[in-house]
Amino acid sequence: MATKRYYPSVQLIGENQLKPFSDRLAEKIREKKTPTLVGLDPRWAQIPDSLKANKSENNPQDVADVFESFCRKIIDIVAPLVPAVKPQSAFFEQYGPLGMLALANVIQYASQKGLLVVLDAKRNDIGSTASAYANGLIGPNATSPWGADALTVSPYLGNDSLTPFVDVANSRGGGLFILVKTSNKGGGQFQDLVIDGVPLYQKVGEYVAQLANESRTQSGILCEYGNIGAVIGATWPEQLAKMRSLFPGVWFLVPGYGSQGGGARDVAGAFDSHGLGAIINNSRGIIFAHRAEVYKERFGEAKWEDAVNAATRDMIDELATETTAGAL
Repeated sequence: MATKRYYPSVQLIGENQLKPFSDRLAEKIREKKTPTLVGLDPRWAQIPDSLKANKSENNPQDVADVFESFCRKIIDIVAPLVPAVKPQSAFFEQYGPLGMLALANVIQYASQKGLLVVLDAKRNDIGSTASAYANGLIGPNATSPWGADALTVSPYLGNDSLTPFVDVANSRGGGLFILVKTSNKGGGQFQDLVIDGVPLYQKVGEYVAQLANESRTQSGILCEYGNIGAVIGATWPEQLAKMRSLFPGVWFLVPGYGSQGGGARDVAGAFDSHGLGAIINNSRGIIFAHRAEVYKERFGEAKWEDAVNAATRDMIDELATETTAGAL
């Protein structure tokens, strides 16, 4: 497969300044009338056999080619329907440089198709290392080598580890989603520890809200949300609703929908009354929909692309019916 890089046209204000990520996200959600976020988590064993013909899992070039082809097909299906995709870096990284090149091409292809790209890489470090991560990963189009619109980051090294990411995001029209209350069962081991009468995740949320508010002032954002958001899982609906009431100016990236057990009613508390405030991620439930019981008999592997389309549309309809996303 060709390794051509794709550079879509840049959305500009004036001559040089990119429109803030928060405004671009709000516009895309309103344009598509849904907050659905499609996760790109390619797994060799679950990819349709038709894409793996004459390819070997033991050959990194074969895997990279299959992953890129699969993700491009997913992008072609969902680009008319949703505002953004979320490639999971780890699935590509495990195959070394060739996997990383495939990731770069997927990011650029998604951008070319008009999708916002949230790179799920959960990076963090301090000082110059944090700056290097931020400079390389955050910034749509040619403002960074990787070209992601937004990046997931971990907060547990403290404010000096986040500042480089925040500065780069705000200066390049990019965004951040900081881990606050994750969807995994073990997340509470540390995130739920009570400090000064409140759980640690709420303390982190307070800092994220501060960063979000500052980004609105610094970036000239028009919508009510800042460039800095929080990751809060669909598997914790009560905490999700509480965090929305506490932090009205913070975008939420909500994982856990679909295969992890979260549904539309679980994420209803993430939204404001206008249907904004959150993007809801569904990875396996969409990209491998042909394997799910609800779609297997109807489509099967032979029509896996139709299953992806149906699962995406079903999620859009569910969110519109069960949440204020129906007001978009």
